[in-house]
Amino acid sequence: MKILLLSGGSGKRLWPLSNRVRSKQFLKMLRTDEGEPESMIQRVCRQLDSVGLLSSTHIVTCQSQTEIIKRQIGDEIPIICEPDQRGTFPSISLAITYLHSNLQVDPNEIICVLPVDSFVDLPFYQLLYKVPDILDISQSDLALLGVVSKVPSDQYGYIVPMVNSEGSFYHVLQFLEKPNLNKAKILTNQNALWNCGVFAFPLKFMLFYLENKGLPTIYDEMLSIYDQLPNIGFDYEVVEKSNHSVVIPYNGVWKDLGNWNEFSEHLDNPIIGSGSIEDSRNTNIINELSLPIHVIGVSDSIVVAGPDGILISNKKKSSKIKQMIKTNQLMYEEKRWGNYRVLDRSVTEEGTQTVIKMVNVLAGQNLSYQKHNFRQEIWTVISGTGEFILNDKLFTIKAGDVLQIPLGAKHGVKALTPLKILETQLGDRIEEEDIIRFTFSWKEAVEGCK
Repeated sequence: MKILLLSGGSGKRLWPLSNRVRSKQFLKMLRTDEGEPESMIQRVCRQLDSVGLLSSTHIVTCQSQTEIIKRQIGDEIPIICEPDQRGTFPSISLAITYLHSNLQVDPNEIICVLPVDSFVDLPFYQLLYKVPDILDISQSDLALLGVVSKVPSDQYGYIVPMVNSEGSFYHVLQFLEKPNLNKAKILTNQNALWNCGVFAFPLKFMLFYLENKGLPTIYDEMLSIYDQLPNIGFDYEVVEKSNHSVVIPYNGVWKDLGNWNEFSEHLDNPIIGSGSIEDSRNTNIINELSLPIHVIGVSDSIVVAGPDGILISNKKKSSKIKQMIKTNQLMYEEKRWGNYRVLDRSVTEEGTQTVIKMVNVLAGQNLSYQKHNFRQEIWTVISGTGEFILNDKLFTIKAGDVLQIPLGAKHGVKALTPLKILETQLGDRIEEEDIIRFTFSWKEAVEGCK
């Protein structure tokens, strides 16, 4: 069995801490049993490792999230990278062609697709071991995991099983998108299950599906037409059109921590960061800023402050923030080498753009050897020591040094001890895409020095 772990999302419902790069699965606000902070993706990978499935796992994600994944998970889990973020049907289809043509996976191999942001206990993943036998016994094309609903909910889709039971699974009668509460009560009484987004099928099922749709089954060919694929969910395009599906009931802990109301239930402290709460019930503060936040006499609320902005909301209404987010400018990003935070953006009267960042490079890590075509940079070393290369010349740097990087100059840095750098960018056009990388390897960059 191969596991495809889907990592995507725009991060809007957990704004301002999440964005299109640091989506909710990367927020380190959960806790391990030892009390250490961890993110959803770290928790899921830890649990998959506990049940012996991590070695069979590939992560499917977009280019913008690859660095933060490597930062949090490391390089051990292979990544299948989609060119841009689209629906789950394109991303799963691309992954299927990669397994088929690049890895020559057996067409009879069972492929299990999991979301990266489910909050579950270990029995959820142990249940996956039953999937191959159930697909074989039922002669079905698809198997899904369905969560036994204990209370009606209008937040989840439902899987309605046929009345006749087959023991450890049910044949699927129909799928229903998020119903109203009255309909949800009827569905709960009919033993309908919440659709938790877990799909399993033989590899050959999706290969046949792609062929019948006139789509390629070779990875390079799929990659070349990726922007032409329908931007649609796998549920709508494949699952709900299948007449031969079964669902495996899961009667345990499962939560979709998709908004601040649900997320706050799993925070071990009402205050994260600088601040205080007085005369308030069921209120949380999550503060990534250096300024304190004090809340007095405001109950049932969530207050979240980060580089992208500040949210103050009644908990039950916090998901409405998704419709209010308009900007795509990133103010904070985690990279494989550390992180950066945008402190200021401005434009001079002459039209020169300026961006000021605080860049943190972890000890032993390095930025790529690179250049920019549309901006110059001035680096002021705030703390730490490191090595700096400018146009194939190697220097040592320390706190207090000011480094001038002209437009088009090749440059890179490695931290010997943790480096904090104030980076000022100046140019007619400043964008993250303005970067040409020569090598990620510091060894190769040093070997090229005069």
